[in-house]
Amino acid sequence: MVMSQDTLAPLFTAEDVSVAHPPRLRVLAVLSALMGFASISTDLYLPAMPTMAGDLGADTGSMELTVSGFLIGFSLGQLLWGPLGDRFGRRIPVAIGMLLFVIGSAGCGLSDTSAQMIFWRVVQAVGACSGVVLSRAMVRDLYEGSRAAQMLSTLITVMAVAPLLGPIIGGQVLAIAGWRAIFGVLVFVGLATLAALFTIPETLPPEKRSKESLLSAFRRYGRLIVDRRLIGFAAVGGFFFGGVYAYIAGTPFAFIDYYDVPPRFYGLLFALGIVGIMLANVVNARLVSRLGGRRLLQVGAAGAAVCGVVLLVTGSTGWGGLAGLAIPLFLFVSWSGLIVANSIGGALQDFPERAGAVSALVGALHYGCGILGSAAVSAFADGTPLPLAGVVGVAGLGCFASLALLPRAGR
Repeated sequence: MVMSQDTLAPLFTAEDVSVAHPPRLRVLAVLSALMGFASISTDLYLPAMPTMAGDLGADTGSMELTVSGFLIGFSLGQLLWGPLGDRFGRRIPVAIGMLLFVIGSAGCGLSDTSAQMIFWRVVQAVGACSGVVLSRAMVRDLYEGSRAAQMLSTLITVMAVAPLLGPIIGGQVLAIAGWRAIFGVLVFVGLATLAALFTIPETLPPEKRSKESLLSAFRRYGRLIVDRRLIGFAAVGGFFFGGVYAYIAGTPFAFIDYYDVPPRFYGLLFALGIVGIMLANVVNARLVSRLGGRRLLQVGAAGAAVCGVVLLVTGSTGWGGLAGLAIPLFLFVSWSGLIVANSIGGALQDFPERAGAVSALVGALHYGCGILGSAAVSAFADGTPLPLAGVVGVAGLGCFASLALLPRAGR
């Protein structure tokens, strides 16, 4: 059932003692941490990628594949955790995922070749995605409609501290203890989050859990993926994710190698984009109940397309040097604040009884596009920023074009 905006209200109520006011902040903190695992798993080691390439005897393309490998595990893993979360509740599957994340992080820190690194990054990703996909489902357990989109924006704003500080902290850890210590930090973060998970209540009570078999749940993906509304929202976010992960995979080499930015300062450039994301999410959280998520999604997609076109020009001509590359990239990723929460919230709106599966499918499509974006930057790497600019530019235009897949408003 789709509720009107006037009747939308948080499902945290005073009558529900398990999620009353004091624990609510704890729930917000833990959900933010779980949603941040995708970012922290990569952002923390970005400044170390050129150093890692030298130590592991790998070229630029091979190291960029560590990002693509992570996205493969992250994308496919979500399809597993979604049905498990609908069937067995949210906390136990997330706990298992956190253990996999810890094992994968330790494996990365012990790797001696780029192939080993890519393998353990896949393991790390399969574990990390459990928290991301099921934290979104937990939001849908507690909130509906535009309120869910508002809460997703709030969570994204809070968890944006992780990618804001990640490259900065990673650069300092690299300088002090070397790149392997970065993955030791991730092991600690995984264990701490696992402990915190059991301080919050289960959001999916047994009577609301899916009774169908896991095989039937997997078959349901086939029915969901032909829903035009769901795919429309997923496609807008998917193209944007392709551009974002091209940015993540390509900027360490474009900034550090091509423009000679010291690794310890790379994090500051990266942080500008995160600040933009946080500000845009604050705007989205304030406006979504008045303007609607769909309208804000359209504004965000249009902005991403404009930034993509500007980046194509500056990246291909070299106009503006480092600033000509960094400023359009900053503006592009900032539109995440209007695109991500509203694309996810729009897709989840019509499927409250299958929030885990829908969240998993949308997440898989989003990160699947991220795979293509980061892999394209790797495949066309030529030592210049042009491949990065080209992939982000195409992604921005595709994001805007995907709005045509959405049914007309009101249907």
